[in-house]
Amino acid sequence: MVAPISAAPTVSPGTLETELTTRSMGGGLRLLVTSAPEDGRRAERDVRRVAGRIDAWAHRLSRFRATSELCVLNADPGRSPLPLRPLMASVLSHARRMAAATEGTVDVAMLDQRIAAETGEWSTPRGHSSWRLTGGGRQRTLVREGRVRFDLDGVAKGWIADRALRLLDAYPGALVDADGDVAVRTTWPAGWSIAVAHPDEELVELARLRVPRHWPADTFGVATSGTSVHRWGAPDGPAHHLIDPFTSRPAVTDVVQATVVARSAGLAEALAKSAVIRGSRDGLEMLGGAGAWAALLLLEDGDLLATPDTPRWLA
Repeated sequence: MVAPISAAPTVSPGTLETELTTRSMGGGLRLLVTSAPEDGRRAERDVRRVAGRIDAWAHRLSRFRATSELCVLNADPGRSPLPLRPLMASVLSHARRMAAATEGTVDVAMLDQRIAAETGEWSTPRGHSSWRLTGGGRQRTLVREGRVRFDLDGVAKGWIADRALRLLDAYPGALVDADGDVAVRTTWPAGWSIAVAHPDEELVELARLRVPRHWPADTFGVATSGTSVHRWGAPDGPAHHLIDPFTSRPAVTDVVQATVVARSAGLAEALAKSAVIRGSRDGLEMLGGAGAWAALLLLEDGDLLATPDTPRWLA
C-alpha cells in the first residue's frame, strides 16, 4: 500500500472545515468534515471519537500485536471450526467479497507467503488450503481446510475507511484517509479535488481528479497501490509486498502504481492492488468489469494508462 493521494474539498462560503491528522494503522490517518460554523465543537468531538474507534479497530486487526484478534486467529492456523467475534467476521466477509470482485487476485490467506517474501526463506509449498465462513448475522464461524493464516493489511484499511465514513453521516461532506485508502462523501455545491502523486517524486502530480458534476453517487473511495514502497532486495532480485496468489511470490508486473476510484474505499483498494499484481493488460480488462469508476496505471516505461471513463474524472 502506498499513499500518494491528497484530497481536499471545495466548499461554499460560510462552511467550516474540521480536520484531524494523526498516526494510526502503522501510517497516517486524516479525518475531515464540513459543517455549519455553529457545529464546529461537535465536529471536533466527532472526529476525535472516530479516530479513537479507528485506532481500536486497527489494534484488533494488526498482525504485529500479539494480543490482537488477528494474531490470536493466526496462532493456531489449523483450528477449525472457529466462532468469530463480529469485527473479525465483518472484515473476513469483506475479504471474501473482494476476492470475488478481483477473480481471486485479492487473497488474505497468504501471510506465510508474505513473510517468506520479506525474509527470503522460501519453504516447500504446503498442501491445499482454503477457508470459508458459515452462519449469518453476528453468528459467523470460520472453517479452514489445511493451514490458513491471514494478512489483512490493505483489505482491513479499506474496510476501516468505509466504516469510519459511516460514523460521520451527520456531516454533508466527510473524508477518511486511512493511510492511503480514502473514503469520501460529498454533496454539491461542495466537491473534492484529488491529487495523485508520482511514486518517485512526491511533489509531481500524475493527475488531479474531481468528482464529475451531477455524479449519481454521493460517496466514493480512492486508493493507490504499487511496488515502489515496501520494496527490498532478495537473492533472486528486487521483491515487494504484493504477492501474486497464483505464484505465491511477489508479482512480476509492468505496473508500478495503480490508482482507482470506485463506490467504496474497500473496493478501490482491492482493484488497485489487483491491477498492479495482474499487470497492465489483464489489469485493465479486470477493472472494466469489476466496478472501477476511474483508474490510472503508471507503467515501468513511464506510460500512463487509463480506463475509458477516467477522462470524466480528470480535473
